[in-house]
Amino acid sequence: MAGAIDPMEQFMVEPVLGRHLSLFGYDVSFTNSALFMVVVFVLLALFMAGGLRRQLVPGRWQVAVESAVAFIDNMVTVNIGQGGKKFAPYIFSLFFFILFANLVGVLPLAILPGLHTFAVTSHITVTAVLAFFSFAIVLIVGFAKHGLKFFSLFVPHGAPLWLMPVIIPVEFVSFMVRPFSLGLRLFVAMTAGHILLEVFGSFAVQGLSAGSGLGVGVWFASMLMIIGVSALELLVCAIQAYVFALLTSLYLHDAVHLH
Repeated sequence: MAGAIDPMEQFMVEPVLGRHLSLFGYDVSFTNSALFMVVVFVLLALFMAGGLRRQLVPGRWQVAVESAVAFIDNMVTVNIGQGGKKFAPYIFSLFFFILFANLVGVLPLAILPGLHTFAVTSHITVTAVLAFFSFAIVLIVGFAKHGLKFFSLFVPHGAPLWLMPVIIPVEFVSFMVRPFSLGLRLFVAMTAGHILLEVFGSFAVQGLSAGSGLGVGVWFASMLMIIGVSALELLVCAIQAYVFALLTSLYLHDAVHLH
């Protein structure tokens, strides 16, 4: 239908320069997804730069960074336990990359001509890479620390031997599903929120275009929903980053301590 708004268009990965670049038969174009990953990296680097001043009387920026570091330090200490400190840099990077990427993805840049934000965490390729990289670290740590004893993770303590043919496959499947659940949870949460915002935005535009009392009512109701969904999205941005980092910490606990 002419004039219809496609809610999935916002997720299209396109070259920033407007054309595809090919190298040895591979597409090496610098896309909008790559651009916003760079934006997230720069913002995170600037955020951390404010905490590296080491002032005797810290300012608000330094306090914020130190609080963020203390938050992650407490997370790995509580959830990984002894030996968890070495994983703090990775958990910190994971948490704040996801948080900043989520927040950048909900910035209302579209109100400015020619600008449109891009949520990199709304793409399964990005969330899957983060999830499988975390899972690979868990496997490497588990086998490096325990060797073949790592397989005892699939044998719960105190379980009767006659139930092992059932328990071991169930434990193995639940373990192997971890990276998929990590990646899908973040991907679905961010994608659903952005689709809702696009849909209600479409309703608001069409309501105003109608020019009738009913159209104004549709616009008003849509704007209320946009405000509510936006507030929920901000909460989801933080929750999803926390859940991803927390579950990664718990999985590392299993790799370090087994049961």
